[in-house]
Amino acid sequence: MSNEEIICRRLVGRTAVITGAGSGIGLATARRLASEGANVVCADIDPAAGKAAAEEVGGTFVQVDVTDQEQVEALFKTAFDTYGSVDIAFNNAGISPPDDDSILTTGLDAWRRVQDVNLTSVYLCCKAALPYMQRQGRGSIINTASFVAIMGAATSQISYTASKGGVLAMSRELGVQFAREGIRVNALCPGPVNTPLLQELFAKDPERAARRLVHIPLGRFAEPTEIAAAVAFLASDDSSFINATDFLVDGGISGAYVTPL
Repeated sequence: MSNEEIICRRLVGRTAVITGAGSGIGLATARRLASEGANVVCADIDPAAGKAAAEEVGGTFVQVDVTDQEQVEALFKTAFDTYGSVDIAFNNAGISPPDDDSILTTGLDAWRRVQDVNLTSVYLCCKAALPYMQRQGRGSIINTASFVAIMGAATSQISYTASKGGVLAMSRELGVQFAREGIRVNALCPGPVNTPLLQELFAKDPERAARRLVHIPLGRFAEPTEIAAAVAFLASDDSSFINATDFLVDGGISGAYVTPL
């Protein structure tokens, strides 16, 4: 679906902070939330990609290392100082490096790096966003987990899988803890998405790509715009009674035993 086809305007006047906004799911979501009327703060460690995203959607760019607490706090302060609120936090930045593989071959440094970027960053972003939302009495936090948070894979990326399980558990707990303050927290659990991260991984190992594709009932990977549409829904009041859950957008993978030929 192109931006021109989107007629929803559910986020007018709201401010959204998106980490990892320079590419993939983050970039698609920046475009979607902006098209629905949100003020978008595009955060990325890559200044060129982040600036380009912010310029495209008429938003604000903040360069940030999401593993650095001071930089994360400055990110959300910039959002508030610029637009006057922090209504949506899409904590999406993540990595999936090739040295994160089987537990038997993944070293401690690789384990820790993935945990820092994929899990600790979400902790830091939630910690920074929540006080603004508490003062407002409303907010929606969407944390990018994965369908591997609820399913196992023999083609393991052990630290990635563990980090996403942590994101899911933390999101559930925060959603329960802050619900009566008007704040919802959900874990978005995408299946495999056609992003540069996935393309790079599968270009190096076509057999791994084929092994994954066969398990998707829809017979294809998701497009970033399809994940962005789910984020927009969770960010909006249309999802006002959806909280503390694993929001699966996986093409039916988690419901499948045998897929069509």
